[in-house]
Amino acid sequence: METLWFCLIAVMIAMYVVLDGFDLGAGIVHLWVARTDGERRQVLRSIGPVWDGNEVWLLAGGGTLFFAFPALYAASFSGFYLPLMVVLWLLIARACAVEFRNHLNTPTWTPLWDVVFAASGALLAVFFGAALGNVVRGVPLDAKGEFFLSLWTNFGVHGEVGILDWYTILVGVLAYLTLMMHGALWVAQKTEGAVAARAARTARWGWYGVAALTVLATLATFQIQPQVPANFAAHPWGYVFPALALLGLVGVKVRTAFLASCLYIVGMLTSAAFGVFPYVLPSNTDARQGLTIYNAATGHYGLVVGLGWFVPGMLLATGYTVFVYRQFSGKVKPEVEGY
Repeated sequence: METLWFCLIAVMIAMYVVLDGFDLGAGIVHLWVARTDGERRQVLRSIGPVWDGNEVWLLAGGGTLFFAFPALYAASFSGFYLPLMVVLWLLIARACAVEFRNHLNTPTWTPLWDVVFAASGALLAVFFGAALGNVVRGVPLDAKGEFFLSLWTNFGVHGEVGILDWYTILVGVLAYLTLMMHGALWVAQKTEGAVAARAARTARWGWYGVAALTVLATLATFQIQPQVPANFAAHPWGYVFPALALLGLVGVKVRTAFLASCLYIVGMLTSAAFGVFPYVLPSNTDARQGLTIYNAATGHYGLVVGLGWFVPGMLLATGYTVFVYRQFSGKVKPEVEGY
């Protein structure tokens, strides 16, 4: 049951990054793919019907994490307190920018909301990437399964590390470029004319940075976290996950396709999950003190009963997501009001 819940949470996190990732990416790119107020409204309309619904997967993933692996939830929310608060404020700022831009449409407020929308998307991408880097690298867990991280220490990856070091910054920049490319592909798919052309061009240029940093981050991961090469050596079938990422990356290059970007993100995240398994939060000081799916999970009875609630809840969320995306499929029109 512990393995099943680990896989379910990994899938939910991947769903969130794929869906809300293009929202963040649209924010990152909208200042330079859209030059006029009308063009920026096109970008906002491309995500307008779905952006808040996409965050359901973040809430569901956090709630499931609390239920299935309470020890991980407790350790993470205390050790990562500072970045989590920053992420919370950035999510609030992004929501305010999206909603208030149309309600406070003045020469003073509109440019401010545009900058907030772009900055919050960029910073959220970097923070989410750095968070993933911290999980893969490991944290200095003590015998009680607790840790505390300052924002940075000596930028090293061993011992008393900080939230930011050269590795987590590398992963953060990769996440930024990935979501920038992902968002640009979404905007190119949903808009027309000059906005779509600029977005497609941005995605093509962003691809080179994503490809280069994917190679660097992969090599660094294999050096920093010994569990990753050990898992791939013990279970060669796991190479299917990085193969998916590679296939998606090639698809973006060849077809400039949004779905290929989705495949790349899913492949990268599942590769990370497979690489650190059975750890949910490794220790970078003593591997024996890391949190695994076994010592961080709730009781077996709770996992079994929880599955009975989880399945209908996720079917409902999936059905809602499919309905909304089908309902608002197609290109956004420049002349339509809203956002």
